[in-house]
Amino acid sequence: MLNFNIRGENIEVTPAIREHVEKKVQKLERYFTEETIETATANVNMKVYNDKQTKVEVTIPMKNLTLRAEERHNDLYAAIDLIVDKLERQIRKYKTKVNRKFREREGVAAFFASVNKSEDKSVEVLEEDHEFPIVRTKQFDLKPMDQEEAILQMNMLGHNFFIFTDAESDGTHIVYKRKDGKYGLIETN
Repeated sequence: MLNFNIRGENIEVTPAIREHVEKKVQKLERYFTEETIETATANVNMKVYNDKQTKVEVTIPMKNLTLRAEERHNDLYAAIDLIVDKLERQIRKYKTKVNRKFREREGVAAFFASVNKSEDKSVEVLEEDHEFPIVRTKQFDLKPMDQEEAILQMNMLGHNFFIFTDAESDGTHIVYKRKDGKYGLIETN
């Protein structure tokens, strides 16, 4: 049985919320064997913002796979339902990819529980190929600048991220625009 670590920020995790989360997320157990899911812990973080919008994050690290989804919604319960849908899509996509890659090898069956398709129509395996074609390649020189100039450049270009060489450290960094409108910085080693 899946273990749960449910935390709330600016929200009290009531027994009703806890029960709803556990009931919905436990539906994912049908995709895995008991051994796989027994050691897994679903980390659920809920946050309520000033505009009453809720953000729910679910992360389930397992031996061969880490499931993670995030959803913002005005209704906490709707956000939880949407997250479970996202996680199911991730599992089906991963399962299809693994089945295709290791079609003739054993091990996939040991990782995923067998589910009878006729019993559950939501388990249909995605048949389309999930390639990630690169449609455009760009090359450019990284100009030394500070973080503020990089953010200005990013905004002028209308992009969500910008790669630059930090003038002080000479390291390659990335600034990006977050969903909340603020900015983030990724520093590479």
